[in-house]
Amino acid sequence: MAMDNGGFDDTPLGKRVETVARYTPSLLCPIERQRLRQGLLLDPRKLPFDGWDLWTAWELSWLDRDGKPEVGVAQIRVPCQSRAVFESKSLKLYLNSFSQTAFASAYDVTRTLESDLSVTAGAPVAVDLQSLAHVQHAGIGNFTGECLDALAVKVEIYRPDSGLLGVVDNSRIVTESVYTNLLRSLCPVTGQPDIGSIQISYSGMRIDHAALLRYLVSFREHQGFHELCVERIFLDILDRCRPRELSVYARYNRRGGIDINPCRSTAPTQPLPLRLCRQ
Repeated sequence: MAMDNGGFDDTPLGKRVETVARYTPSLLCPIERQRLRQGLLLDPRKLPFDGWDLWTAWELSWLDRDGKPEVGVAQIRVPCQSRAVFESKSLKLYLNSFSQTAFASAYDVTRTLESDLSVTAGAPVAVDLQSLAHVQHAGIGNFTGECLDALAVKVEIYRPDSGLLGVVDNSRIVTESVYTNLLRSLCPVTGQPDIGSIQISYSGMRIDHAALLRYLVSFREHQGFHELCVERIFLDILDRCRPRELSVYARYNRRGGIDINPCRSTAPTQPLPLRLCRQ
């Protein structure tokens, strides 16, 4: 499938760039959320959701005061109301610039990350820098609820179609969580596949599970950034199924040492930084 630049010529995404190994915060490239959300017709002053983007940087490394390398895993939490998001390749380049830079402590690394990323996003960004021992102890988790993957469904549509969604006729009000590991979309610039799992939690008329699975699979050939895919899914379910409460949480596989995990909800929420088996 042929790809254009997606209108992101002003970012390093999809371009060959030189590696920088000394701390260089200017490598960070913001992308305005409103620019990304134009197709969703959202009023930035009245967003119909709350939520976060959880980024996990698995390959962060820096030097201590004696020049010895240190390593850690940075969990980065960005509010969905932030003015901008980080262009993912610029974040990778920025994090790599720590590799030959000496810091007095892990605390100084954390404070530096929080300061630079908050300036770039235009909102407070929280960073939890974890040791490998801590990450190993936390282990692998799984989404809760019913997995839809074993449903026998016929799929013919591979571009997002909200008309696939529906509720079960004459059903009672339910509160449930369902998830699938079949989520796939495409980077709108490079055409590379973004693979992940997604959990839908809601209260309201029972959503038709087979219809929901067909709808989620319909993103298979859709070109869209992680955050925008999740926001579109949230808005389509809200519009077509009318739940009283709704939360959409996607965990994507890492690319380039980073995974991006957006969560959108009708109520303020603090999604767990869950690590799935493919992450």
